Amino acid sequence: MELFFWITGIIGIVVTALPLSKSDRWWVRVFDFPRLQILALLVVSVVGISAFALSRPFSTPDWAFASLLVLSLVYQCYMMFPYTPFARKQVEQSVQAKNGSTVSLLFSNVLMQNQKFEGLLRSVRDSDPDIVLTVETNEWWRDKLSGLEEEYQYTVLQPQENEYGMLLYSRLPLSDASVKFLVDDEIPSIHATAHLPSGHEVELRCLHPRPPFPTEDATATDRDAEVLIVGREIKGHVTGPAIVFGDLNDVAWSRTNYLFQNISGLLDPRIGRGFYNTFHAFYPAIRFPLDHFFHSKHFRLVDFRRLPYYGSDHFPVYIKLSIEGDAPAHQEELQAQSEEVAEAKEKIEKAV
Repeated sequence: MELFFWITGIIGIVVTALPLSKSDRWWVRVFDFPRLQILALLVVSVVGISAFALSRPFSTPDWAFASLLVLSLVYQCYMMFPYTPFARKQVEQSVQAKNGSTVSLLFSNVLMQNQKFEGLLRSVRDSDPDIVLTVETNEWWRDKLSGLEEEYQYTVLQPQENEYGMLLYSRLPLSDASVKFLVDDEIPSIHATAHLPSGHEVELRCLHPRPPFPTEDATATDRDAEVLIVGREIKGHVTGPAIVFGDLNDVAWSRTNYLFQNISGLLDPRIGRGFYNTFHAFYPAIRFPLDHFFHSKHFRLVDFRRLPYYGSDHFPVYIKLSIEGDAPAHQEELQAQSEEVAEAKEKIEKAV
């Protein structure tokens, strides 16, 4: 039995250590995802080894192993801690939202093969967002969602058959709307400016990069570069309200995600509130926060929730944000250190 706890512990230590490297290989980066599951493995091993420590003297290898177990456990907790209710909220809760200065968005990865479109339309109707973004949408999905165009008159539609199509629907007027292929000629992103009734303009960036997975991309290079290109653009050229959202095929607590936040200066409303796991909808034991909303310091949070399952492997998510004049003074914009700027530059140059 003790051998079992040693084996589980060694596995936990190794998969904790692998993502600390700068390797972009998929089999390294994939271990950014299951931090909660790795933590559970480490806890099992720590409890088991501790029980045996009471029944026999501990040798030097035992103490070394136990120390690595504890360090790994602490590190996993450290990486996930910001996404628990015990952490300080990065985005304040709004108490003075005004009509005309709010924007609500619904995002869903529909799973292209899924045909239960009625459930998504029900979520749109019930949550009544200003903006709807769907990804993995092909011509079939475009046809099934075409009824949205009656209410959402402003659209940017890029259906594709490769599981990277995107459909953007907005009841708010859009300007400078375009589809760009930032890193890969098959992977689109949508860029637009939404105009609120208050007169505020909000820069929108809609993303769905490839995941680091053997059937998709052998490395995380292109994924990381795409989000960092957008982050650098937001920081360097956008001074007003901005929202970046979509399925980034990365978890909230990855090193790349933290790097993106520092490079862009954007805030994450989940910090201090919870994981908001959106994938995998079919398997509760292996769920991760893959679908994201990041925004500038001009906003406070009105509402944020995961919406009901409707057949996709992702849950849809809804957010409502409020532009408030004093928000920038109360919410600190994130800043990148010089080494992070250099790391982002290196990742982008490696891809493009």
